[in-house]
Amino acid sequence: MATIRISIKTTVLIILMAIFLSACAPTPPQEPNNICSIFMEYPNWYWAANDTKKKWGVPVSVQMAIIFQESSFNANAKPPRGKLLWVIPWKRPTTANGYSQALDGTWEIYQKDTGNWGASRNNFKDASDFVGWYANRAYRKAGVSYYNAYALYLAYHEGIGNYQHGTYKSKPWLMNVAKKVQSRANMYQRQLSTCEGKIPKPWWKIF
Repeated sequence: MATIRISIKTTVLIILMAIFLSACAPTPPQEPNNICSIFMEYPNWYWAANDTKKKWGVPVSVQMAIIFQESSFNANAKPPRGKLLWVIPWKRPTTANGYSQALDGTWEIYQKDTGNWGASRNNFKDASDFVGWYANRAYRKAGVSYYNAYALYLAYHEGIGNYQHGTYKSKPWLMNVAKKVQSRANMYQRQLSTCEGKIPKPWWKIF
């Protein structure tokens, strides 16, 4: 009985912690179409994305365009549930979750590969690092340039192996989405060039 009580207490604690962390997640930025406004509202996001750029080589603008497309900067984003008999809420189509919409299995590979076992898909810094890590894999395995947001998003959405086999070619809608990601990355880069030096630094980067 003691084991059962501990198990229940542990479960309740995990649920409460999840609710607390969910409540603490920042709301999506007020002006998602302006990267300068995004980073002025959440300067730590810029420094997280900049760290990812230094680590993996992926431009900040490309990271942000992918994350916008995947989650609209919603930390708790998940695919909508399907409907059973057109009415009853049913299972979600995938395990995608968080800013990057990484699947359970891919996130576990990321954690194992980087040793970042405490990473959370609801944490922007971890999501940014995931995008950089995935882009690095796409570059090494399929030769996808870090600056080619179009091709990178196709590999991100389809999986690197499927991208290499050209599965996206039978999905005109997906290629259109990838074009939007490239267009947004270009727009973000133009905007960022006007404000990058003005983004406030967190205290630990001042010294």
